[in-house]
Amino acid sequence: MRLTLATWNINSVRLRIELVAKFLAGHAPDVICLQETKCRDSEFPAAAFRALGYEHLAINGQKGYHGVAIASKLPFANIERRPFCDKGDARHVSVVLRPAKGREVMLHNFYVPAGGDEPDPLANPKFAHKLAFLDEMAAWIRADKIAGADAIMLGDLNIAPLETDVWNHKALLKVVSHTPVEVERLGKVFAAGPWIDALRRYVPIEDRLYTWWSYRAPDWAKVNKGRRLDHIWLSESLSPHLTGMKVLRESRGWERPSDHVPVMAHLDF
Repeated sequence: MRLTLATWNINSVRLRIELVAKFLAGHAPDVICLQETKCRDSEFPAAAFRALGYEHLAINGQKGYHGVAIASKLPFANIERRPFCDKGDARHVSVVLRPAKGREVMLHNFYVPAGGDEPDPLANPKFAHKLAFLDEMAAWIRADKIAGADAIMLGDLNIAPLETDVWNHKALLKVVSHTPVEVERLGKVFAAGPWIDALRRYVPIEDRLYTWWSYRAPDWAKVNKGRRLDHIWLSESLSPHLTGMKVLRESRGWERPSDHVPVMAHLDF
């Protein structure tokens, strides 16, 4: 059986539900994980997803900000919403998938804080929150041995860790999302698994790879000043089952797009 997963920071699911429908109709992942849904659970367009064949929903939303959701063609169990940093922000939701007989896969969907504009935790509380969030993620993954069983962690992690995950490494060293302190913290989250980077399994680290292009660039495709902020990580036990990935770059050019694009991974069991 093939399992196809997608992750997409949609930047308001109600505003862009037609783009979600276009993507689901064209690519038909078994599971789609969304970030920045920006609506309360009661406002989530559940009927639209069910009409598209995604009957199983796990939602963690809040009014106007943040928010994550999982929509699946496959039934799932054990919906959990973990709070981080005692903030009460809607930044995590997880479910247990059963993609093959006798197999259970824990799926974690994350929206890591962006961190504001100033990369100084003393001057910028948002940046301090981001670092604390990452520290708590790493400690939790290690303590609970999250990647010790079949597990997938994905979402908008809001950090581009590699030099080739950004359009200009030197220019962005003091820009939030690529600062050394953030990259170091995300590295600890990655090592806590340890995890497998699904995207970089197929794109060598020498090659540039982006999943986000700023709205500030009027001609984003020509300028191509992107960053890889969206990630799919697998436990080592799932590594042999990874058979492909795709970054849907063209969706950045759709009408009224998100500044992120969908990212997909394929696993065969």
